[in-house]
Amino acid sequence: MGKTAADGQAEDMNDRLQGKRFRRSNDNRFLAGVCGGIADYFGIDANIVRLVFVVLTVLGFSGVFVYVLALLIMPAEGERHSLLEQIIRNFQGKPGQN
Repeated sequence: MGKTAADGQAEDMNDRLQGKRFRRSNDNRFLAGVCGGIADYFGIDANIVRLVFVVLTVLGFSGVFVYVLALLIMPAEGERHSLLEQIIRNFQGKPGQN
């Protein structure tokens, strides 16, 4: 059977999504690169993401909690595992892997 146009579009979308992942930014960082990584993922300015975190914190929603959670979950650029994965591996006594 031959490929249809929909199959080709699905493969193109899958290829684009494979390379696009949440990563903490090494270049666009103020504290830990979380806002820069989120901004890179969505293609927006990092200052907008930082402003959203500040507004969430001021309005009572814990922007700090969300930031720390993202810091633990998002791996840095060039690393395979997140900080949380590394902590869990160390707790289990397994060697760290990057």
